[in-house]
Amino acid sequence: MTQLTPQMRPMGERRFGRTNWLGLRTLCLREIKRFTNVWTQTLAAPMATAALFMGVFILALGARRGEVMGVPFAQFLAPGILMMTVVQNAFANTSSSILISKIQGNIIDTLMPPLSPAEILTGYAVGGVARGLFVAAAVAVVVFGATGIVPAHPGWALFFVLAGSLMMSLAGILAAILSEKFDQMSAITNFIVTPLSFLSGTFYSLETLPAAFRAISHANPIFYLIDGFRYGVLGVSDRGPLLGAAVLIVVNAALWSLAWRWIRNGYKLKS
Repeated sequence: MTQLTPQMRPMGERRFGRTNWLGLRTLCLREIKRFTNVWTQTLAAPMATAALFMGVFILALGARRGEVMGVPFAQFLAPGILMMTVVQNAFANTSSSILISKIQGNIIDTLMPPLSPAEILTGYAVGGVARGLFVAAAVAVVVFGATGIVPAHPGWALFFVLAGSLMMSLAGILAAILSEKFDQMSAITNFIVTPLSFLSGTFYSLETLPAAFRAISHANPIFYLIDGFRYGVLGVSDRGPLLGAAVLIVVNAALWSLAWRWIRNGYKLKS
């Protein structure tokens, strides 16, 4: 039986096996270089913002706030601020990349190459996760160094950084696909992402809230992200890390499935 050479294969047939590793690697590197090339905006600025949050809250409340969950207020605050910064930057990385491509009309440059929907989704998600990790490392140097924190459970801390970065990267992809202009993306960021990140136990323990607000907070997936990361860093949390891990795995699976379906169908990407 004669083996088909690349020149003899039918037009449109996939020629890279089950995975186009070269194309996937190229897309991942493109998404990573998008934020590393402007590191003063994407890495240094979040680090400065986190340091400013820490300084303001400690100066305003630290002296009379006392301990929270058995740890000094500054140490309690540090993991929440770090994860809040990671959440916002992972979301911004994928949402800005896709939305800018849609508005400029060059999203076709990503859709036309021989990349499957899963490979396109993975490439964008890897960029968002990488930015989340870079930002986490940069902010940790500042806030953990200033407060003398040594992570109690590094494995859990790394898991929640990765899971949280992936969750918000996928959310950013979905938001960018839905949005058709920057005003719509700003509305999603200002009225959904920012409130969810602020009202997730970043600055307080949920045990201090009334029962009704505590129940609402438990419906916020970012709460489990910050609470789990706080456990990894300080060894204390409102809920156990296993519950947080389970919630994040389910949420990420749902977001991945929806994003894959939209990319496969070209929803608001090919029109």
